[in-house]
Parts: sequence; C-alpha cells; structure tokens
Amino acid sequence: MKFETLMLQSLFTACLLICLLTLGSMLIAPTNVSKVATSQAPVTAQSSLAD
Repeated sequence: MKFETLMLQSLFTACLLICLLTLGSMLIAPTNVSKVATSQAPVTAQSSLAD
C-alpha cells in the first residue's frame, strides 16, 4: 500500500510540474503578433475580373 501511494503521489507531482512549466512557458514566451496574425490569415484567391 505504501508503494502505490508513493507512486501515485510522484505521478501527481510530475503531472503538476509539467502543467505548470507548460503554462509558464506560454505566459512568458514573447509572441510577435504581426507574424501570428499574418500566418493565420485566410488565403485569398485572385478573382478573375478579366473574364
């Protein structure tokens, strides 16, 4: 019983640490808004006005 409790606590700690590190990296990492906005912009097809 002691071994299972220890394993579950260490698993919980590892998962919590990974979640906190991921959240921290998303909040701290600098993002260039103009690059993100242009990369997510829909591609516009050229209309054939000459027809």
